[in-house]
Amino acid sequence: MREFGKLEAAVMDCIWSLGRPVSVRDVLTELQKGRDLAYTTVMTVMDTLHNKGWLRRRMEGRAYSYEAVASREAYTARLMRGALATSTNQAAAFVHFLAELTPAEAEALRQALKIVPPA
Repeated sequence: MREFGKLEAAVMDCIWSLGRPVSVRDVLTELQKGRDLAYTTVMTVMDTLHNKGWLRRRMEGRAYSYEAVASREAYTARLMRGALATSTNQAAAFVHFLAELTPAEAEALRQALKIVPPA
């Protein structure tokens, strides 16, 4: 799976942060705090994300309302899974990944493994 492009990532970050269905205008207002963007640019990116399956939309009046299909964490997990799949020795790659965890990340992993039943 490919990472989002720069503007796609900014749009998704905005939608995840708002945590509610949003309009193109909502996202544009948030994104314009840090850069100058056209409404049509944001609308095109959100339509692309919808077509890629990352956003769902429904008509509200004359405009669409958008929301994320998956959480930020689910997206991150897909990226991690995709990266792991590129290795010819996935076990070794996973060991290298684990060796680079910070103590806080290692503790979070330990806690997560306590709640996940064995396969």
